[in-house]
Amino acid sequence: MTATSTWTILDRAHAALRDATAALTAADLGKPTPCAEWNVVQVLQHSAGDQLAFVAAITGQNGPTENPFTPSGVLAGTPAELVEPTLTASAAAFAMVDPAGTTPTPLPHGALPAATAAGAAALDAGVHAWDIAIAASQPSPLDDDLAAQLLPVARAIVEPLRQYGAYAPALEPRENDSAAAKLLRYLGRDPLWTPAS
Repeated sequence: MTATSTWTILDRAHAALRDATAALTAADLGKPTPCAEWNVVQVLQHSAGDQLAFVAAITGQNGPTENPFTPSGVLAGTPAELVEPTLTASAAAFAMVDPAGTTPTPLPHGALPAATAAGAAALDAGVHAWDIAIAASQPSPLDDDLAAQLLPVARAIVEPLRQYGAYAPALEPRENDSAAAKLLRYLGRDPLWTPAS
């Protein structure tokens, strides 16, 4: 049974990351991703580590064992064995958060309103689900409904993070962009990226 957090936005983003991870083959793991310096395994490690960083901020335990921003690219097991426990831990941690309060985060912002913190963890999972899926030539797991929920969160937290290299500069929006394309461009990603780009 899949763990849920009581935060729909986070559960949907976790499902996107879980599904993209489950569909990977061994041949996909070394492929380049929209995160120019990282391959699929490194993005998996980064996204798993980020979820554990939120867990550690909320609970004071179970943080990542390696720096999510310097992923090794070496898997000890399968992609699902890496990612699934981190999603379960993240869902459990956020299930304890008071929706009306604030909660600690691993972000430079520090504590945030609970909904923003859950949205930040969801943004991380959702955009990296897209990175992984697109790198592996899977359909995009980032639908317009989820993207529309994530965009206000992105606008609330991303600008200070760009100086740390967490996100590339925003790309110019285009007329007729879907909600997913708007989100991706805001996060510095080309919605038309392909492994051959």
